[in-house]
Amino acid sequence: MAAPWWRSLLGGRLGWRGFSPSAALSRRTPPLGPMPNEDIDVSNLDGLEKYRSFYRYRRRAEQEARAPHWWRTYREHFGEESDPKDKIDIGLPPQKVSRTQQLLERKRVLGELWANVEEEQAARLRTVCIPLEAVRAEWERTCGPYHKQRLAEYYGLYRDLFQGATFMPRVPLHVSYSVGEDDLMPVYHGNEVAPTEAAQVPEVTYEADESSLWTLLLTNLDGHLLEPDAEYVHWLVTNIPGNRLAEGQETCPYLPPFPARGSGFHRFAFLLFKQDKLIDFSGDTRPSPCYQLGQRTFHTFDFYKKHQEAMTPAGLAFFQCRWDDSVTHTFHQLLDMREPVFEFVRPPPYHPKQKCFPHRQPLRYLDRYRNNHEPTYGIY
Repeated sequence: MAAPWWRSLLGGRLGWRGFSPSAALSRRTPPLGPMPNEDIDVSNLDGLEKYRSFYRYRRRAEQEARAPHWWRTYREHFGEESDPKDKIDIGLPPQKVSRTQQLLERKRVLGELWANVEEEQAARLRTVCIPLEAVRAEWERTCGPYHKQRLAEYYGLYRDLFQGATFMPRVPLHVSYSVGEDDLMPVYHGNEVAPTEAAQVPEVTYEADESSLWTLLLTNLDGHLLEPDAEYVHWLVTNIPGNRLAEGQETCPYLPPFPARGSGFHRFAFLLFKQDKLIDFSGDTRPSPCYQLGQRTFHTFDFYKKHQEAMTPAGLAFFQCRWDDSVTHTFHQLLDMREPVFEFVRPPPYHPKQKCFPHRQPLRYLDRYRNNHEPTYGIY
């Protein structure tokens, strides 16, 4: 028998009323402020202002990125808000270059490129070859110090070395270890170097004036066996005239890296300080040879704080190192001590109290509560 017409109409109205709350909840919430590019008239795109150069576009994009907005990014929402201006800069002051000099240099380079017909033709045919040494030199001169500073902040070097103070490594520091007779192991900014490769004194080069004085420090941030906040100094050369490292005063002789077994990766940092004058480092001098770890206990922050009036950090290079077979030889032969080994002690497996009637439990349920270690022969 067909339902009356009024019953179908009432059911339709009730169904529509039951749908209305969910529809109301699915409405879009209005934004808390103006959305990006809301003021742009999309109906007349041809009338918008043209940037006409990538430099103008990048400058405008940087201005918009620094401008305050009502929304927050993912990093700002979950990370700690820290103002870069609050960080103390202990490095060298930036070199002041006028905008006019930059434009003249750019004009000169462009003129040389346009005058060279062969390079211009090779660039159009995509057959031009650029030497990597020139690319690296340009990177060191322009954006390299900023990239190094960001890497050092990522690895926590400034936090653990200078208690949060930062500096811009404006002096390129090149460090390499000799491996064999012909091979070299360079130290960049966070690459891994094995203790076997770092067994000998590295070759350190940098550009400096003949009349300047420098200090070179190699320290291990994570290797101290007794004090978690202390370091081990592996090498310290002070009062270096210019870039002649061999003529400096070896305040602490070189000691190869010895990361303990099971302690993971250790951070080793080369720090280059520029001195304003000749400094007396008699209070930081270690005997030669120095194989007592107590004498190599070091704090970079205290060392810099004591000589900060006449010394400024200028260069940085660091690598990561973990245990290999040569560390055992260093502990036994050089340090004359037993090698510490760190192992992870797994806690015993936890099982709840055994049930008298294990209903709906797997067949291996009783194996959890055996008093002996009888093999089950893989049947479970």
